[in-house]
Amino acid sequence: MVSAEIKQAIQGAYSQFLKSRGLNARYGQKLMIAEIARTLATLEFDENQRRLGDRHVCVIEAGTGTGKTVAYLLAAIPIAQLLGKKLVVSTATVALQEQIILKDLPEVKKHSGLEFSYTLAKGRGRYLCLTKLDRILSDQQSAMDPTRALYEDEMPSVDSSAMGVYENMINALAANDWDGDKDSWKDELEDQIWSRVTTDHRQCTGRRCSNVTNCSFFKARDSLSNVDLVVTNHDLVLADLALGGGAILPPPHETIYIFDEGHHLPDKALGHFAHHLRVISTTRWLDQSIKSVPTMKDDLVQSSTVSHHLESLPKLLETSKKEMERLWPLLQSLAGDLADSQEHSPRYRFPDGVVNDDLKALAEELRVSFSELYTRLDKLRIELEDLLEDKHSPIPKVDLENWFPVISTWSGRAEACWQLWSSYAYPDADGSMPKARWLTLFDTGAYVDIEICSSPILAANNLQANLWQECCAAVVTSATLSALGHFERYRMRAGTPENANYALVPSPFDFSRAELRIPKGTADAGKAQEHTLAITRQMGEIINAKEGSLVLFSSRRQMMDVFEGLPARLKKLVLLQGDRSKQETIRQHKLAIDDGKGSILFGLASFAEGLDLPGDYCRHVIIAKIPFSVPDDPVEAALAEWVDHRGGNAFMEMSVPDAAIKLVQACGRLLRNEKDSGVITILDNRLLQRRYGKALLDSLPPYKRVY
Repeated sequence: MVSAEIKQAIQGAYSQFLKSRGLNARYGQKLMIAEIARTLATLEFDENQRRLGDRHVCVIEAGTGTGKTVAYLLAAIPIAQLLGKKLVVSTATVALQEQIILKDLPEVKKHSGLEFSYTLAKGRGRYLCLTKLDRILSDQQSAMDPTRALYEDEMPSVDSSAMGVYENMINALAANDWDGDKDSWKDELEDQIWSRVTTDHRQCTGRRCSNVTNCSFFKARDSLSNVDLVVTNHDLVLADLALGGGAILPPPHETIYIFDEGHHLPDKALGHFAHHLRVISTTRWLDQSIKSVPTMKDDLVQSSTVSHHLESLPKLLETSKKEMERLWPLLQSLAGDLADSQEHSPRYRFPDGVVNDDLKALAEELRVSFSELYTRLDKLRIELEDLLEDKHSPIPKVDLENWFPVISTWSGRAEACWQLWSSYAYPDADGSMPKARWLTLFDTGAYVDIEICSSPILAANNLQANLWQECCAAVVTSATLSALGHFERYRMRAGTPENANYALVPSPFDFSRAELRIPKGTADAGKAQEHTLAITRQMGEIINAKEGSLVLFSSRRQMMDVFEGLPARLKKLVLLQGDRSKQETIRQHKLAIDDGKGSILFGLASFAEGLDLPGDYCRHVIIAKIPFSVPDDPVEAALAEWVDHRGGNAFMEMSVPDAAIKLVQACGRLLRNEKDSGVITILDNRLLQRRYGKALLDSLPPYKRVY
């Protein structure tokens, strides 16, 4: 039961917001506020303010135009304040993050009567490391930085152009014209230039650093404790949880999370729980590390404990290197056919995640050697960490600060190798969910490398353990969370609790303003060549050359084939995704429409989601085929294999629901506000001819149907 105090606070804020902005209440928005309040306002806590019970997660699909951001802010801010909890709003894209910080939060604060503070949280990688910048400026030869990013083992020397940038940075800091945030630097920064002067949690010496009082990251992080609401992204939330929670963001048990664009969360989580290792890059790193140890010994010899740890280090590094060298011919025999593949980065997936006995035996040896290497490096890291705290350390602080990031990076890399090889050495338990294991061939230009990969096939268990069970509460929202009318697909992938509050909130749009067409003569997209020829022919018949159109393809090859077959009068109007940046493509499209001309956007999957072309910018959305996933993703392939082995039907349980969501997203490019109208054309007759077609059509909004 929502208390009278909370109900009054939310209703008062919503009424004032609407009145101040001259808006009318939206039915879907009111429903969304009520669902969030019903979940959050009934939370109970023990004497230590830890949550009791497990009805603390709310999953809401809210259609386009609902006003999701305003709804969850007006509902969650008063409740979080009354409960004394932090509110963390997480998005999947920078665009939405900026919209919330620059537009939505200021408007809510100005018009609702609510008093609250907020800030934007970013990871360390967005901030300058002053220690690294000082080191580069004091000695240009140190630009061959041993703390470089993973797999970038041979970074070139700092050239004069980069040195100019670094000198400008230090001058801007001294003049107080820059805060050390990459995003506020006046010019675009190349990745290579920036990577030399930023850091991560392993390399950072934290509060022990000589520059901590001027550290832009710690200044930003300290501000998080003084605000009511933090805006961030899914990756940073997941990184914080991987560190145990509370390392960067507020502790999970003190936090109410709002995951906007929540349909991205499971895929983001999979990336955080996966393991990768490149064979040649790792071997080269080990070789370079062996060569660095003598210099390290010279600088750190004053401590007998450190010297003791360093004595065994070369042998451990050498053992790991030799075993990695034994790996290459074995992998070549497995990945031999990949060299002839036409794919950019061809893959070999181990069926059912089962590796052969030879690889498993070598993986066990590598697991042991990297475990020993990681253990030694971590002890050395801890020893250097302690010495940084010791005012009477026998080792000069400058040497400790120089070598601590190096050892920390080595330790982290050894740990990653150990985890990868543990995944390959130990078979999956009988009856358990298998891991996806695969090899990817990479041509770096200078040499060919093989990446060894392992990943869970679902993020559900990891999210359950690290997020849903640990958080105070959470709201997940998006326009596409359900599939085929229910939330089972999302629950399977994200691991949200069965008894969470799942709700569908309708869009305020009049969907009859859009006409859904499947023209006669539309071909079966399962027959690729016939389908491409049919689309090419139909384009001349269905596209109005005087208006804005968006044509969505599932493959670049088909997009190019159709483009080449278009009549000249249409071809000159087409803007192809990939010919220029996405932003520039859209800008040129809008300019053409603003000039009263026609323009046709040809795009792929990334144009089917998040693209906002209201009004005349898009009067016609053409979808070439049902957007079934291409079956080359090793994790999805392994998941389908597992579903089939359990007696399920991977196509109906996975492929069709996934396609339903993508189809809703693609069709959603047409109606972007309540006044929009136009046509959606789908050029795939499987929607009418196949059993699953009706289910896909039924999952779409109630457009006016013509077929």
